[in-house]
Amino acid sequence: MSSQDEQFPAAAAPEPAATSADEGMTWWYRWLCRIAGVIGGMSCAFAGLWNCVTINPLNIAAGVWMMLNAFVLFLCEAPFCCQFIEFANAVSARADRLRAWQKAAFYCGMAVFPVMLSLTLTTLFGNAIAFATGVLYGLSALGKKGDAISYARIHQQQKQMDEEKLTGTLEGQT
Repeated sequence: MSSQDEQFPAAAAPEPAATSADEGMTWWYRWLCRIAGVIGGMSCAFAGLWNCVTINPLNIAAGVWMMLNAFVLFLCEAPFCCQFIEFANAVSARADRLRAWQKAAFYCGMAVFPVMLSLTLTTLFGNAIAFATGVLYGLSALGKKGDAISYARIHQQQKQMDEEKLTGTLEGQT
């Protein structure tokens, strides 16, 4: 070991990253979420720009927030779109380490805020795909659906335990 490895032992050992692959997401679902994030970012950007062309200050604030949402979606889901920003890859790597439910809460929360600021068709339709991206991540956080055989086995075991409890209480009463 070199002296630098002795000073910083945590830096020498590779850190196990809790990526979405560890959560059981398939490759096509991961790509679906990323593509939805990019399309959601584009819809937020265009609708946000359109929303800013007004006199109403709440519409302008919602439009600016939507463009910020688009920037964050591009930064997290497609960092190659933000190559001119030095920290884009670091933010994307950090976003990849987030769990699916954390991404879901973050994306859905980002998409709901402009709608609460200014409830118009532009904000609703502009944030719909960004919200759908959060929903997709939320669905992946729920996990895979179980098979019918294991559920039937669990149900049968519960039924047996209930019957044993019932017979135990009846025998205790006599």
